[in-house]
Amino acid sequence: MTLSALDSALLGPLFATDAMRAVFADEARVAAMLRAEAALARAQAEAGLVPASLSPAIEAIGAAALDPAALGRRTAVSGVPVIPFVKAVQGALPPELEPAFHKATTTQDIADTALVLQVRDAFDLVAADLKAILDGLSALARQHRETPCVGRTYGQHAAPVTFGFKAAIWALGIAEVAALLPALRDRVLTASLGGPVGTLAGLGEKAEAVGDGFAAALGLHPDLAPWHTRRARIAETGSWLALLMGALAKFATDVAHLATTEVGEVAEPYVPGRGGSSAMPHKRNPVSSTVILSAFGAAKGTSLTLIDGMAAAHERPAGAWHAEWHALPTLFGLASGALREARGLAQGLVPDPGRMRRNLDVTQGLLFADAAASRLAPVIGAKAAHALVEDAAGAVRDGQGPLREVLRARPEAAGADVEPAFDLTPAIRAGARTADRALAEVSRLAAFLHSA
Repeated sequence: MTLSALDSALLGPLFATDAMRAVFADEARVAAMLRAEAALARAQAEAGLVPASLSPAIEAIGAAALDPAALGRRTAVSGVPVIPFVKAVQGALPPELEPAFHKATTTQDIADTALVLQVRDAFDLVAADLKAILDGLSALARQHRETPCVGRTYGQHAAPVTFGFKAAIWALGIAEVAALLPALRDRVLTASLGGPVGTLAGLGEKAEAVGDGFAAALGLHPDLAPWHTRRARIAETGSWLALLMGALAKFATDVAHLATTEVGEVAEPYVPGRGGSSAMPHKRNPVSSTVILSAFGAAKGTSLTLIDGMAAAHERPAGAWHAEWHALPTLFGLASGALREARGLAQGLVPDPGRMRRNLDVTQGLLFADAAASRLAPVIGAKAAHALVEDAAGAVRDGQGPLREVLRARPEAAGADVEPAFDLTPAIRAGARTADRALAEVSRLAAFLHSA
């Protein structure tokens, strides 16, 4: 039985990448727990608390020697995977080292530290995709900075913009979320070492030295004030992933609309067999946009599980911490699929400037209504100009001709030169300038992705 789409052999490849699924696979979790235990033994040996041979002995066991399925069956009894894991490692150690293993720590220390090691790998995958997406969208925006297209508000034609402007706005929205990643990493990549109730009483005066050594051995930050029940960093990670998928969903929402038959201004990259229909051979459904939007739809509710986990009772809660085990890997899995699809769109989206140009003419000049009112205002006043153009727009919709011709026929407009209002050049220049400013901000916000 499959418990989630991400675990499914049938659906998993659609919604999550193999790389991210490997990061949170059972084998990876067991390996991370072994790394945590070996690092703890090394730090404790340096403090003179356990034999120096313990850490190498733990490392020599190797994750392959520990069967996740067997550990899982015992987890169903113990309630926490670390308990059967500890017993399995103890059984594999030389008898003289077994009493020193897992000294003064607790299950949550090992589970949370192992999780952080997995999250670090997951963040690296996310960052690599973000860099490729922002590079792709930035290149698209520069290429089409002066390609005119329809600007839409409330789903209606509003005023001309450029396609480069639209792509730059997509990039900036994603970059704004990406820019939060370095500070988030800094908070999350923290070792957990508090012992049974968070006081590290079993280590006595050696607690600080062991905590520092433990974290250093894993390349993590130390935190001797335990975060067993301080779950903001985990909730923040989930919230950030949901925000990231939301920024990608903005991009996907626009692409899905622009790719509709009636609009036709872009197409998703063509892949043979992708986006077809079992009944309609002609279909090219926007699969990438669909995956991104479905990921965002699932992420919002899942992230709430992590926020709920912040109400953790006393020194360790019943259930709230355990619920994180479902939610956080799921969010990273969903994000990986969304990022993969967004990367493909950013690098391969196919714009159709000719269709964009034709769509500018669909409303017979109504896109220039604001510009026309601005040309009329100095002559007849702003209020009268707005009323005149609004009335003329109604005439256009009633089939009385293009806006330019309707205004020419109005005696109130006789003293104004409205012809320049229908020139695309100012809109193109404004779109290009705004795209340039947005791309400069993208570059500033995402500079860390290039230096990582």
